[in-house]
Amino acid sequence: MQMQKIDVMSAVAPAIRRGLSRRQLACGMAAGLVLAAALPAQAQAPASTLKIIAQSNITILDPIWTTAYVTRNFGYMVYDTLFGTDAQGGIKPQMVDKWAVSKDKKSWTFTLRDGLEFHDGKPVTSEDVVASLKRWSSRDTLGGLLAKSIDRYETPDAKTFIIVLKEPFGLVLEALGKPSSNVPFIMPKRVADTPGDQQIKETIGSGPFIFRADEFKPGERVVFAKNPKYKPRAEAPSGTTGGKQVYVDRVEWLIIRDPQTQMNALIAGEADILEQPAFEQYATLRVNPNIQLVDAQPSGLQYIFRFNHLQPPFNNEKIRHAAMIAMGQEQFLKTQVGTPGLYKFCKSMFPCGTAFESQATGDYTGVANPQKARQLLQEAGYKGEPIVLMRPTDQAPISKLPLVAKQQLEQAGFKVDLQTMDWQTLVSRRAKKDAPSAGGWNAFLTAWVAEDIQNPLTMAMMNARGDKGWFGWQDDAKLEGIKAQFARAGTDAEKKKLAEAAQLRAFETVSHVPLGQYSVPAAVRKGVTGIVPAGAQVYWNIKKQ
Repeated sequence: MQMQKIDVMSAVAPAIRRGLSRRQLACGMAAGLVLAAALPAQAQAPASTLKIIAQSNITILDPIWTTAYVTRNFGYMVYDTLFGTDAQGGIKPQMVDKWAVSKDKKSWTFTLRDGLEFHDGKPVTSEDVVASLKRWSSRDTLGGLLAKSIDRYETPDAKTFIIVLKEPFGLVLEALGKPSSNVPFIMPKRVADTPGDQQIKETIGSGPFIFRADEFKPGERVVFAKNPKYKPRAEAPSGTTGGKQVYVDRVEWLIIRDPQTQMNALIAGEADILEQPAFEQYATLRVNPNIQLVDAQPSGLQYIFRFNHLQPPFNNEKIRHAAMIAMGQEQFLKTQVGTPGLYKFCKSMFPCGTAFESQATGDYTGVANPQKARQLLQEAGYKGEPIVLMRPTDQAPISKLPLVAKQQLEQAGFKVDLQTMDWQTLVSRRAKKDAPSAGGWNAFLTAWVAEDIQNPLTMAMMNARGDKGWFGWQDDAKLEGIKAQFARAGTDAEKKKLAEAAQLRAFETVSHVPLGQYSVPAAVRKGVTGIVPAGAQVYWNIKKQ
């Protein structure tokens, strides 16, 4: 039988104030403990709540509409996926029970496992899956390429769906098991029928947690309850695969904007996990006996500078080129991260240490050259238009990057209008195609987990489909052609060659600028165990003493 935790001091303080004797107090306390032991365990045990200080505020709850990681993490709480990616990069089934592929590699048949149910009590069907995949592929880079190869979907029964391809596509399972933004989460058909360029208005998934919309307080708190009907897989968890066992009754995301207040709350025990501490806090956190550092994203992240390809002056490739030459990684990494061991120089667009890392980067060296940049800028005919550079002040791991970018761009002769805002405002604003003077933008900086940018098909910045591409809206048929060849490549050597070609084309057209790699371990209170490294923050398998 479980014993209820008794706050002895709270119980005896009123008695002390009334002047009762120690003997009377002792008798009363003993009687209270006997009574507590006699109470039913169900009545005594409080609901276990895991409290997490989220990496940022969240206002967009649609993980298909945006690539923001806080929304991706929200998606993993609420929704489930057909496949996942394990810690070794292998693709494993999740909602799928079994599958088969035809000899000509053009027909893929999938059967859903038993017991899949949405939070509204309705079963997950093949029609829900197809509608979800169609919406996801309208937004995601890899999903879009898969969609181009699809001839049709078939749904012969409620648990079976078939993908019939026009031509073989070498990354079908990798697409369906994509671990990070955009993740092909499965939604009810009525929700997934929402056009991809519009946000969904209902949050109903079949995942391990239920979103408590009635307790959602934007800017303050996001609440999830354990889904009692969720049936985890039997396998041990690994990455985004395996059994999603939930050992707590409730998860609360706390929205705290100030980094010092975040750390204070963690140290005081008011929170269990701080997702992304400020880099300067690690020295303090490392020596605190009640705190452990857990790297939930061991492959690391990469900083990038993204251009708006639609609006002047960065609609001019030569001006983008000048900006790229103006920026150097060392100052970004030292200013933003600073802590030795948490960052490294890497000029490759594909993260260093991954399969397609390449030092073939054209004339991008990763070292700032303001003199050459100034010369290129003059040759490009730059007229002094102000660059609207967005800076999120509530994202500690990236908040200093725009300050460095402003300094380096101005040294090359750019005029920079640095505009500060919170991250969710930036996420909403970067979706606008308006002129910067009318609420649009010219550039922003962000970070991507390595799992998202390991090849040309998953890298959002290489989505060069114009209006259908990622924020920045590059339109480059040649880059898209290289990616299509990559998708059809049959050998690793072919893929390596084509990945390098895609990188060179992206540097030639200056799709974006890679600014080095880093890691940001989570700070976790002792007694909290079971965090699963996944390339995303996932909160199943966690136990709290």
